[in-house]
Amino acid sequence: MNLYLEDLAVGDEFRSAAHQIDAAQIIAFATEFDPQPFHTDPEKAEQSFFGGLAASGWHAAALAMRLMVESVPLADGLIGASVEVKWLSPVRPGETLHVISVIQEIQPSRSKPSQAILTVESRMLNQDDQLKEIITSKLLSFKRGPAPAG
Repeated sequence: MNLYLEDLAVGDEFRSAAHQIDAAQIIAFATEFDPQPFHTDPEKAEQSFFGGLAASGWHAAALAMRLMVESVPLADGLIGASVEVKWLSPVRPGETLHVISVIQEIQPSRSKPSQAILTVESRMLNQDDQLKEIITSKLLSFKRGPAPAG
């Protein structure tokens, strides 16, 4: 189901599938992109601020992005204009994560009537519904018609 601007309303909610994260995923991501001991070394992580291995916030954001892409079916994809990320609690090995995205605002373009900016709040939660992060995105959405020019 591909949704266009005409199909969307403030309050529309989208729920993602679940993703279980493990230590190997956390360490692999952090080794490449955020090589800090509390993300890459379980023993050193025990002595850190986090008190144990924790996923990089960027890893959590990347996971949330994937879950959003798979669950928010905008016809032309999730084209971002801006994003704000709030990390509320560490993502730990063994957690099962999902994302709930809600359209907060639809702001029609004054200069391009075939498009609008959506404000979408996406909340990442674990299996116990503990809030892990909140991502507030400004996404471009288009009306039905010819494909938008890049």
